[in-house]
Amino acid sequence: MTPPSKLRSLNELAALRNSWRDQGKTVVWTNGVFDLVHAGHIRSLRGARAFGDILIVGLNSDAGTRANKGPLRPLMNQDDRAELLSALEMVDAIVIFDESEPSAILARLQPDVHCKGEEYSNGQRPIPEQAVVESYGGQVKFLPLLTGRSTTSLLEKYCAASEADKKKC
Repeated sequence: MTPPSKLRSLNELAALRNSWRDQGKTVVWTNGVFDLVHAGHIRSLRGARAFGDILIVGLNSDAGTRANKGPLRPLMNQDDRAELLSALEMVDAIVIFDESEPSAILARLQPDVHCKGEEYSNGQRPIPEQAVVESYGGQVKFLPLLTGRSTTSLLEKYCAASEADKKKC
């Protein structure tokens, strides 16, 4: 039996967004690859959900992830990553997108809050979609990072251990 999925098309989400707006619900958006889901992801998703009533997660597609992170990523395909996110109680809906950043989807869905990791705060890293969010009156909020927890650091640790054991990484 296939577990229930929270994966939605952009058109479905746009209709849901209108309904949520009519109900006065605060809609929050965050996005990422969510490859090898770890404690940092869970804390960020909980933190994002705390900003509102509904949490939409934009999931980078397999093609988009390869374009951004290289040919060996993602480790899990987008359907598996969406299924994992669907199992999390704080996630209300998921949409997969191909673009390198979510400006077009944000312009259409107009979430009240757009969450980014704190590494984007204070201009440390550019937020191309910030102008779109602010143009419709949305807010950009920053989520604390869990130090040392990232898929990249997990992969580096695994590869270092594999090299030490003379296993192919």
